[in-house]
Amino acid sequence: MMKKRCLFCDEIVPTKSESNYDRYIGCSCSPGGYYSLRSDSYEAIQSFTHQKKREMFHLISAYIRERTDSDDKVTLTVNDLESIANSPEIPLTLEDKGHRLLQYLYRHAGNPGESVVIHPLSSNYNLTYSPNLQELVYIIDTLRNEHLLVREGISFQLTEKGWSEAAAIGGGKKRTPCSVLLPDQEELRSEWLGGLLPKIEKYGYLPRVVTLSGARNGEEEFSLERISESKLMIADLTGQSSEVYFAAGYAFGLNIPIIWTVHSSGAHIQLPGIEEIRPMVWESVEELAVILQHKLG
Repeated sequence: MMKKRCLFCDEIVPTKSESNYDRYIGCSCSPGGYYSLRSDSYEAIQSFTHQKKREMFHLISAYIRERTDSDDKVTLTVNDLESIANSPEIPLTLEDKGHRLLQYLYRHAGNPGESVVIHPLSSNYNLTYSPNLQELVYIIDTLRNEHLLVREGISFQLTEKGWSEAAAIGGGKKRTPCSVLLPDQEELRSEWLGGLLPKIEKYGYLPRVVTLSGARNGEEEFSLERISESKLMIADLTGQSSEVYFAAGYAFGLNIPIIWTVHSSGAHIQLPGIEEIRPMVWESVEELAVILQHKLG
């Protein structure tokens, strides 16, 4: 297996080429896991100015760490980095960064007082989206002084207070993976990406947008493995894409529940006479969000 330097955490790790992507395995961005970077993006990212790398790379590393720690599959291109670094989901204050550490401990501990090992700290400051080890240590000391956690060398435990606070802010619990097959029309796809996927996340799901015709920004390339990992599929039939039927048929064969939807503009088109395919007709993303709330809630 080849080895390559991860641009975001600077570790040399095993890599595996798949299609147009390189899989980086076991670096500090995803200990025990991996992420994928489009092969032709490597040199473009490497050519960033030193200032841009210093401002951005630790955020990308932290993003990968947090997402893969929640069992998400991260697939990146050079075009994704700016939007990730500027996302409102990136914590900016020390308080918010401290919350990310509480969430990490909450995900990995079964109860208050259970130890979670973080070693070495020098390879784990991406847990708090920090640019360096010094900030992580400061955050740890702050949380300890607030009686939210206990540190014993490389072992960390949430106190009862820390456990309650982590639960109150969402706790970073692992969300249920959900494959999403979008409408063909670009305008409708944009509505789903911007207005509907965040709502699906609020119901405890981790939506993964997949496509067979080449991944676009914010989407993943089609993979049978990704679909098989899902616990739910939402398939929109607007446009009557054969890709949707293929992917949904595969999910159906694995007994993965499927929610079928179709925009009102395409509801008049003859659908396959299959009992299981009875799509919910929607007019607007807002209307569909209400429908899905009843289904997912």
